[in-house]
Amino acid sequence: MASGTTLPPPRFAWLNATVLLLASFAAVAALSLQVRPGSEIVAVAFPPWWSTQQAMLAAASADAALVRTTTLPSLLVVRPGASDGLARLREAGAWLAIDPQAVSACLSR
Repeated sequence: MASGTTLPPPRFAWLNATVLLLASFAAVAALSLQVRPGSEIVAVAFPPWWSTQQAMLAAASADAALVRTTTLPSLLVVRPGASDGLARLREAGAWLAIDPQAVSACLSR
């Protein structure tokens, strides 16, 4: 390289920063929304296109008791059954189980 010549700036310099920001946000969210071991009450997220009735029927079919609903129709706070309750909720269609305290401030009704 001759002296006095410079390299042009990279076209996508912002891409690395954006990917790092999104990855760190996802990691913090995953750790803070995680269900604590031994929790009796959990928030479960069903597919977003499900109605409240579909989500309640799915939770009932998994032998989970409804504790409260949220502003999102597919997100319910339930008490899973005694044995393998979370596994039965996943079989009934739940996408993920969340710590209910993490969602209670924003999504309670």
